[in-house]
This record gives sequence, structure tokens and C-alpha cells, in this order.
Amino acid sequence: MSAPEPAIISAACRELAGRDEVLARAYAEIGVPVWRATDANYETLARAVAYQLISTIAAAAIWARVLTFLGNDVSAQKVLAVDEAGLRDCGMSRPKVAHMRSIAAAVTSGALCFERVQTCDPDTARKELLSVKGIGPWTADLFLMNAVGHVDAFPIGDVGVMQAYKQLSKAETRHSAKDFTALAEHWRPFRGVAAHLLWGWLNAQRGAQTETP
Repeated sequence: MSAPEPAIISAACRELAGRDEVLARAYAEIGVPVWRATDANYETLARAVAYQLISTIAAAAIWARVLTFLGNDVSAQKVLAVDEAGLRDCGMSRPKVAHMRSIAAAVTSGALCFERVQTCDPDTARKELLSVKGIGPWTADLFLMNAVGHVDAFPIGDVGVMQAYKQLSKAETRHSAKDFTALAEHWRPFRGVAAHLLWGWLNAQRGAQTETP
């Protein structure tokens, strides 16, 4: 797993709080957020595919079935070897199964190299990820942020991030993905830290609601 040094995240939070009063509110309430570190491997990308465009609860249930079906061996080789129908029976749609297999093929052929993605500059790494069918901008940026640890990688269009900003700013409507992406330019070079602040705040709110009798 890869995550920025805690001191870097802490300094970035202070910097962002000084630039944006909405992020300042999040920081005041939750402090330094926990970085969502994941492994830079095939399983991380496959899981991201499973979680796309559906609720977290539904995705978690589907992913649990995928893990059982694959015997907890979510490797590129295993996904290419199993019957596609088995993955669909887990709840994965045909396009998502196709994306999982496309990414697996890129990994096994060397077209996608995780060591290379972790060691080259962020722009080059992003281009390599996006060159693989099945990896879109959201998945690529999420991987660069959580699996590689780039503090400026930003999950464009992430509903949770945008919803948290809406609630914190007490706005009546949520920004469009395009407008929110433009707004986030002001957070460079710490957009990934801003995303974690907003995720952390939103999760804290949900936890508080769950605990309320």
C-alpha cells in the first residue's frame, strides 16, 4: 500500500483550509483524514470496476460474491481463466466483466505495468492507465491517488466528494462535474487531499446519523 507521509497530508490540510472556507469547515470538524491506501495491483482496479455507477452497498455485495467465486484470488490470470458467466452470476454486468478481462489482458501482456505506473511521473502514469480499455478517468485517478499515493490525483465526478462539498457549503444544488472540476483547480497541488477531507467529513456525518437514536 502507498500513502503520502502523514506530515505531508497534515501540511496540505492546513494549506487547503487557508484557501477554501468549505474545506476549512471539514478540517475543523474531522482533522487530518485517513488516507484510503490500497495496493497497486490488478485486484484494486477490478474492484474499482465493480463499484462503478452503483451504490456502495450493492457493490459491496457483488464484490463479496466475486471474491467467493474466485477463491479470493483476484489476479489477472485467474480472471482470464474463469468462465465469464460465473462472474456475471455474481452480479457483474457484461460490460464490467469485459472491462475486468480487458484490464487483465493488459496486465498479463505487460501493456499495463504497475511498477512503471508507480515510478513514472503522474501524467505519464495516467496516460498508461487510460490507454487500457475499461479504465476511465475516475478509475485512473482513484488508482493514482489511493494505490500510488499522488496527493494531487483527483477523482473527477465523484458523487461523494461533490455531495460533501454541497452539504458543507449549504448550497441548494450540487455542482455539475464540469463546474466542480474547475473549482478543484484552486486546490492544486493537493486535490487528492481535498477529496479525502470531503470523504472523511461525509463519512463522519453518516456515522453520526447511524448512531443517533
